[in-house]
Amino acid sequence: MKTDPNFFAHTTAVIDEGCEIGEGTKIWHFSHIMPNCSIGENCNIGQNVVVSPGVVLGKNVKVQNNVSIYTGVTCEDDVFLGPSMVFTNVINPRSAINRRSEYAKTHVGRGATIGANATIVCGHDIGEYAFVGAGAVVTKNIPAYALVIGNPSRQVGWMSAYGHKLEFDAKGKATCLESGERYLLKNNSVIKEA
Repeated sequence: MKTDPNFFAHTTAVIDEGCEIGEGTKIWHFSHIMPNCSIGENCNIGQNVVVSPGVVLGKNVKVQNNVSIYTGVTCEDDVFLGPSMVFTNVINPRSAINRRSEYAKTHVGRGATIGANATIVCGHDIGEYAFVGAGAVVTKNIPAYALVIGNPSRQVGWMSAYGHKLEFDAKGKATCLESGERYLLKNNSVIKEA
């Protein structure tokens, strides 16, 4: 095992020049952090993870094993990326055609969860605290607090910041079972009440 004064990296991890890695971050077995990445404080990068050039991860991002995060992806603080999920960065890839100039961007909002084996097709943003179910294939933007499942993904409800399905009453109000935080559904958007 090797350590840095600010972060931990397993001896099998490869960290290229020009990366910024925040204090308290852990990078595990056989992961590759490519040039010019920015990884925030207290992140956990599981084993066999690829973080491509220019990717930005906020603070406390949890990246589970076998995840591919390709150029064009940004994740805000507290994002959870489940095992073997993947981002794409080109809509129409071909081995014989270089499309690096066509990379599309994908932004994942604060506190969002992307489940195991999900695929996020590039150019689609995931709203804050959204919850993408395991195996879902995201082909459009996902609103904040939305719960989506399936292939292609479809919205089936709303989630609290604590990860519980919200049940709205006739007035469009719901309370998280765990935190007691209250939410309002208005014009097909959810906001957390102060």
